[in-house]
Amino acid sequence: MPSQTDRSAFEVGTDLAVTPGAVVDRDELAEVIQYLPATATVRRQPVLIIPPPIGRYYFLDLRPGRSFVEYAVSRGLQVFMISWRNPDPSLGGLGMDAYAARIRSAMDVVGEICDTPELSTIGFCAGGILMSTVLNHLAATDAGRVRAASFAVTLLDFDSRAALGAFSAPRLLELARKRSSRAGVITGRQLGNVFSWMRPDDLVFNYWVSNYLMGDPPPVFDILAWNADSTNLPARLHAEFLDIFKHNTLCQPGAVQVLGAGVDLSRITVPTFVTGAITDHLTPWKGCYRTTEPVGGQSTFVLSNAGHIASLVNPPGNPKATYYINGEPGAGPDTWFKSAVKQPGTWWEVWADWTAERSGAEVPAPASAGSGAHPPLEPAPGGYVRDRTAG
Repeated sequence: MPSQTDRSAFEVGTDLAVTPGAVVDRDELAEVIQYLPATATVRRQPVLIIPPPIGRYYFLDLRPGRSFVEYAVSRGLQVFMISWRNPDPSLGGLGMDAYAARIRSAMDVVGEICDTPELSTIGFCAGGILMSTVLNHLAATDAGRVRAASFAVTLLDFDSRAALGAFSAPRLLELARKRSSRAGVITGRQLGNVFSWMRPDDLVFNYWVSNYLMGDPPPVFDILAWNADSTNLPARLHAEFLDIFKHNTLCQPGAVQVLGAGVDLSRITVPTFVTGAITDHLTPWKGCYRTTEPVGGQSTFVLSNAGHIASLVNPPGNPKATYYINGEPGAGPDTWFKSAVKQPGTWWEVWADWTAERSGAEVPAPASAGSGAHPPLEPAPGGYVRDRTAG
C-alpha cells in the first residue's frame, strides 16, 4: 500500500494532542485524561469523551485551532477523555463487556474527581456503539448517572447500505473473524487497508500514482498522519462487532448481552444529540439519523458537511463549514432534510450549547487535575497514545 502522508512531520505531544491535561487513571485497557480548564468557571457536571477503539483518540485533539477538546474546554466544560490502549495478542480475549466495564469505571473516576454523581457523555463512531451498551446497563440497573448523551457519526441500526456492505458477505466476515482469532488481534495495518479499499481512487490509486509514478513525496497533513497511526483491535471485540454488523443485533432487544443486561436501546431515555456527515462513506448520514429512532429520549440531529473524519475536525471559523438543523427528528431522514435549515459554522458550536444547558450551574474551575484518590500520573497526552505495539 502506498504511503498517504509523511508521519515523521508530526510528533504526538509536541505537534498533535497538546491540549494541557493529565492522566488521572490507568488500567490494562485504557487511560483517563482530565483536561485543564481554560475558563474561570466551569459547568458543574463534566463531559466524558468515548473515542472509538479503532485508531487513537487524538483526532479529537489535533493541532491548536483544530482540536475538539480545546474548543470544549474553551466553552467552560469539564472535559475527560478515554485513551484506549493499543492491544497486543495477550489482550485478544477482551470484548464488549471489558470495554463497557472500562467506560463504567471511567465514569466513577470522573464523578469522584468532580464530586458529582452525574455527567454527560459523547461517543464517536464505534465509541458510540460501546457507549450505547453502557447507557442500556445504567438504565437497566436504575443507575441514573448520565444527564445527556451524544452520538457522533455513529450507526446503531445497521440495516442500511454503506461502503461497509462490500465486506458483509458471510464468507468474508468469517474469514476476517478466523484471521483475527488466530492472531489474537486484527492489526492496525489490516484495518487501515480495509478502510482504504473502500475508497480506492482517493486512498490507494491516487497515492500510488503520486508516490511511484510521479515520484512526489507524501503530503504533510495532520488528519492523514493520524490515519496512518493505526492501532490493533482485540479478536473478541472484532468478532462481536462483526456479529452486530452482520445481524443488526443492537436493534433486536436482548440479542446483545453486555454487563449482564440484554441491550434494549429503547431503555435509553436521556436526551441525545446525534450528528451525521453528508458525504460520509463509512457511516452514511441517513443511517446516523436512524440512531435517533431506537433510543427513547428526546433527540436533536445535526447534519454536518464533509466526510467521516473531516466532519469531526471542523472548528469554528472554518469558512467552508456548514451544517443542517431542524426540529426534533421523527419523520425519517428524507422528510427531515427537506425542511432542514442550512447554517454557516460547525456542529461543535451547537453541541457545546446543547451540552452546557444540560451540565448544571457554573462553578469555580478546579485549580489542578485529579484528586487525592486519583492523583495525576503523567501529563497529557499520556503513554497509551504513544504505544507502538505491533500486531
